Amino acid sequence: MSRRTKVGILTFGDGRDFLQKPLEKITENFEATLQKTLEGEGFEVVTGDEVIWRNDLAEKNGRKMTAEGVDCVIFHYAVWAWPQFARVAAQFCPQPIVMYANVNPAYPGLVGMLANAGSLDQVGIKYTKTFGDLDDGKTVGTLRERILGIAALNRLKGQTYALIGGRSLGIDTAVSDPALWMKLFGVDVDHVDQYELVRRAEIERETGGRIDEAISYLEKHVRKIHWTAPDAEMRLTRELLSKQLGMYYATTDLCAEFGYDFCGIKGQRELTEHYATADIAEAFLNDPYGPDGKPHEPIVCSTEADMDAALTMQIFKHTTGDPVLFADIRHYHADLGVWDLCNSGQHATWFAARSSSPEENLAKTEFRPEGFYFPAGGASVFHTAAPGEVTLARLTRSGDTNNYKMVVCHGEFRDFGEEKNDELARLVQDNWPHAYAGLTCSPEDFIAAFNCNHIHGTYGDWRGELKTFCWAAGIECQVI
Repeated sequence: MSRRTKVGILTFGDGRDFLQKPLEKITENFEATLQKTLEGEGFEVVTGDEVIWRNDLAEKNGRKMTAEGVDCVIFHYAVWAWPQFARVAAQFCPQPIVMYANVNPAYPGLVGMLANAGSLDQVGIKYTKTFGDLDDGKTVGTLRERILGIAALNRLKGQTYALIGGRSLGIDTAVSDPALWMKLFGVDVDHVDQYELVRRAEIERETGGRIDEAISYLEKHVRKIHWTAPDAEMRLTRELLSKQLGMYYATTDLCAEFGYDFCGIKGQRELTEHYATADIAEAFLNDPYGPDGKPHEPIVCSTEADMDAALTMQIFKHTTGDPVLFADIRHYHADLGVWDLCNSGQHATWFAARSSSPEENLAKTEFRPEGFYFPAGGASVFHTAAPGEVTLARLTRSGDTNNYKMVVCHGEFRDFGEEKNDELARLVQDNWPHAYAGLTCSPEDFIAAFNCNHIHGTYGDWRGELKTFCWAAGIECQVI
């Protein structure tokens, strides 16, 4: 449901007018192949109006890229191109620039890219260089990771994070400086009191029919809802579930009304002790569908109002287009070589089966009563994450200057079968969701590098894209 990444292509040429006609067909053919390749990779492509061979054309087409709202621009070289045009056009384009030269030995396109790179370098404009044939999967893969990494940074600019609540449980790594966010990432922060969720949830419970529709859908499709008596020690009643669903609709309405792009909910201690947990709301906000099964674009939401968690998750979302995990690094099962990533009901239900069908995911999901940490009660979303290759990461800050870095690791989620999964869950927390992660780094290296209790990620290998993002943002990237 998230919009496709929009990529611009500007093709550069020789500044001598008598060469334009002879070279026109060559550059057009190479540009058309590049456009077709990128569209085949799922990108929306915007091309320049003509080959750039004068300064006025460089300005005109650079301005077009801004007007079209592209997330990333490719400077394309199939023949020799005068370097001055690149830095004229680049002034008007989102940066860094992705430079690409075709394999075309009869014409000096590679020469042109290298000369143009030097021209950009002299004025401090950042860029990447890629040279290769588009029939080569490695070349296309390199272009893709560079486009996505740079586009993720540019798509953050102008977005707004809704900080619902404040610091939870004294977790300092969950709190960041809004001015630093604006300086580094172009993201604004707007504070919302948690009472606004309660107020809107109660109005929804009194006047709206969405909650009843959602409960009916969930009762039909969730594997099991473990209802309890109203006086049970750990409670999951219809009233509590309606409060949790009310907070979901309160948050979606709040984001729509004020134009919030992503959010975080404090939860502890006010909601979890005196109203209901926000676990259901958080899970379905991060899902590609709501609790009624209707599709929606995932709204990144971090529990405990963890700002750097939400920012990490939003970067993953812009890069991958998939729902993103939020979890605690809860335990290491040394005998199995896996980390248990587990945090309340925060995991999107999409991770249960990794399916585009909400019914398939919910069929592997249970709603279990909250435990003793959350006396207000309500449902926790219980499931085991589906197996598959994963990339996990976290933005952290250190030092008096609040320097950011991103710690990245790679591995796979593992499934040990229902019986073993349940046994492992009982050892740790049998009402919360679990993702069993085997990483390609040692537990000692992981512990040494990771200075935060929260971790995030999704399926696939995204290390290259995240490294590109960090380079573009000017922050350190540590791949363990």
